[in-house]
Amino acid sequence: MKKMKKIIPFIVLSAGLLTGCFKGKEEAKVVEETKAPKISKELNIYTQRNYDIDKALIAEFEKETGITVNVAHSGADELLKKLEIEGKDTPADLFITADAARLGRAKDLGLLQPIKDEEVLELVPANIRDKDNYWTSFTYRARIFAYNKEATDPSVFSTYEDLADPKWNGKVLVRSSTNSYNQALIASMIAANGEEATRGWIKGLTANMARAPKGNDRDQSKAVIAGIGEVAIMNSYYLGKMIHSTDPEERKVGEQIAIFFPNQDDRGTHINVSGMGITKHAKNIENAETFIKFFLNEKSQTRFANENYEYPSNKNVKANATVQSWGDFKIDNLTLSELGKNYKKGTIMADEEGWK
Repeated sequence: MKKMKKIIPFIVLSAGLLTGCFKGKEEAKVVEETKAPKISKELNIYTQRNYDIDKALIAEFEKETGITVNVAHSGADELLKKLEIEGKDTPADLFITADAARLGRAKDLGLLQPIKDEEVLELVPANIRDKDNYWTSFTYRARIFAYNKEATDPSVFSTYEDLADPKWNGKVLVRSSTNSYNQALIASMIAANGEEATRGWIKGLTANMARAPKGNDRDQSKAVIAGIGEVAIMNSYYLGKMIHSTDPEERKVGEQIAIFFPNQDDRGTHINVSGMGITKHAKNIENAETFIKFFLNEKSQTRFANENYEYPSNKNVKANATVQSWGDFKIDNLTLSELGKNYKKGTIMADEEGWK
């Protein structure tokens, strides 16, 4: 019994030491966990685009990364206003739009921050991203002439400017000037030719319209085949979508249409982009950078090319075979960020000259 009495205090003491030791380790672990940064698995996007391909790629991104993507859709101007009002409290990490001018405006309003990933900057040519890297494109498209390949000789076409010539009276089809595609085209004309010449061009173009502007780009090409006009101004990727449409009537129209790239003997054909930028007050910058790289990787870019018929911004990815069949073309080298400076002027001019 005496031996047991000697052992018991030792056991109790040892247990106390061990308890204190474990307690110390647990406290250290709690402190360590408290100090460790919490890694977010969320990304919030404000986007103007609402294409099926975008939705499919976002779902693929979530599956591959485990990052939950929350998407808010609206018009580009509405989203810009929302970002302004929300300020530092905005939940948005990325701003996506189908217009370089709106991206430029987001930058000018202080709503974006520079993209720092060198891999992104190496993938995208300088002429289709911001010179200070506040945004990058992920696709682009050309503003082309569409005509009936069975009825019109393409040798009659030359430049955007030429469509204001009276010889085209009653033959030109184009949608409203309030659409961003035409606002960008007018802005590029102001940059190339000045305000006075552009006003004259708008006046001549409006006088030559086959009908009052209505419908979307596809509707203009349908009107060409219906014999309402001879030439339509439209975005290149819409023709790709028509040729591969599940609608037999739309596909039939697309197969009868051919493309002409204007201004190949001078400045080149006007293009615009779909692009994205990280918001100034983004809470999930790493996730935003990961998403940008995902949209620009070869697999995603090939899908943009083959499913939406846009030109891929990744210099290592080729356009869809149908799009390639239209041939290479000279691109207007206007700095796309500069388009926004002429938007308001161009919109006012168009309204004053009757291009509604």
